[in-house]
Amino acid sequence: MTYQEKKSIVSLISAILIFGSYCAYKYPRYPTRGLEPTEIFHYWGSFVLGLTLVSIVAHIVISIVFNIVFRITTGEKEPTFADELDKLIDLKATRNSFFVFVAGFLAAMGSLVIDQPSQVMFLILIAFGFLSDVTGSVTKLYHYRKGV
Repeated sequence: MTYQEKKSIVSLISAILIFGSYCAYKYPRYPTRGLEPTEIFHYWGSFVLGLTLVSIVAHIVISIVFNIVFRITTGEKEPTFADELDKLIDLKATRNSFFVFVAGFLAAMGSLVIDQPSQVMFLILIAFGFLSDVTGSVTKLYHYRKGV
């Protein structure tokens, strides 16, 4: 298995674990009494900002740990260059991830148009943000395994 395949697998697993653990942490803190718009927006705003910060920091830490473990176990360094294949695969993964996120954004705005509660919009945005991250990792793994 190549470095890029291993990195894609680690990225996929870490995205799932980060999202799942953060949701499990925030779920009990959902306001149950007096669902006023200010409480709801405060909760979902803090959820999105917290998830973004936690995800960024965790991905950086996991990437550093992965590179250290990879170097110790294989004795190889991380590739210092990206050839045309790597760039093409990265572009395809970014494109697919972007399409998923845009579809989620449109679905979230559509939920407001059909008079759904604002919580539905936030849930759709968060779910599709997670799915776009997973889509990018799966696309990279697929193309490194099967080719372009």
